[in-house]
Amino acid sequence: MPASGYKRILLKLSGEAAMGDEAFGIDPATVARVAGEVKVAHDAGYELCLVIGGGNIFRGIAGSAKGMDRTTADYMGMLATIMNALAMQDALEQLGVDTRVQSAIPMASVCEPYIRRRAERHIEKGRVVIFAAGTGSPFFTTDSGAALRAAEMRCDALFKGTSVDGVYDADPKKIPGAKRYDRVSYSTVLANDLKVMDASAVSLCRDNKSPTFCSSAAALAKNKLSSTRKAIKPGKVSTRWRSMLRKCSVPAMRPTTAMCGRLLRHTSTASDKTTPKPM
Repeated sequence: MPASGYKRILLKLSGEAAMGDEAFGIDPATVARVAGEVKVAHDAGYELCLVIGGGNIFRGIAGSAKGMDRTTADYMGMLATIMNALAMQDALEQLGVDTRVQSAIPMASVCEPYIRRRAERHIEKGRVVIFAAGTGSPFFTTDSGAALRAAEMRCDALFKGTSVDGVYDADPKKIPGAKRYDRVSYSTVLANDLKVMDASAVSLCRDNKSPTFCSSAAALAKNKLSSTRKAIKPGKVSTRWRSMLRKCSVPAMRPTTAMCGRLLRHTSTASDKTTPKPM
C-alpha cells in the first residue's frame, strides 16, 4: 500500500480539463498530459478510478436554461462524458495503462455497462476504471456520480479537480473579493450553499465519511509530468475539507503544479492523524 494510507482513489475531473487552451471540445495533447499524470499515480501503486465531466462539450443545465427539456439536456450531457471517457481511455492505453470505461447508460458496442462487482474486479487487477454517464439519471451532476461511485467502490478518498484553487463563498472569477476557506466542514458547505459541489454530492460524501480533496484542475492539464516530482508544502493554497463525523483534513495543493501528482505526494507525507481509519 502507498505510504499515504489512501490506496483506492477516485479522481473527479471537470470536462474543462480536457480542453487545454481551446474554447470547446477535446484537445488530444492536453488529454495526453492528464493521462500521463494518472499514469504516474498508477505506477506509484494507487488503485484509481476516474469520473470526467462533460462541460467541455455540453452541459445539461445550460441547455435547459436556454429552453431545452431538462431531461433531454441532461442525457446529452451524459453522452458528452462518455466521449471524454473514451478519449482518456485511449490516451491511457497509449501509455500502457490498462483501462476500462463503464457507462451508466448501456452501449455495448462502445464500452462496458456499469456493473459494480466487475468494476471492483478491474480495479483489483490493476486497471484504471473510468465511470461515464454520471448516475445514468437526469437531474444529477457528475459530482453526484463521482460521490456515488466513490462510495460503491469503497474508495479511501475522492479528489476533485475544479476550475479554482479551493472552496470560496462566491465565484472568485466573478467576484475578486470572494473569501476562500482554509478549512471547511461538509456541514458548512451545505449550510452556506457553497457551490464547489452540488448539495447531493456533498451530503453523500458526508454521510459516507469520504475525505474530499479539492483544488485546481487547470494545472493538471497545463503542466509537465516532471511537476509530479516536486515536493509540496501543506497548508499553503487550497481548502481543507473536514467531515464533522470524521475529522479528516484535506491537504493543500499548489495550482502551479500538477494536481494528481501533488495530491498523492502530499498524502504520503501527511501526518497519520489525517489518514482515516478503515471503514
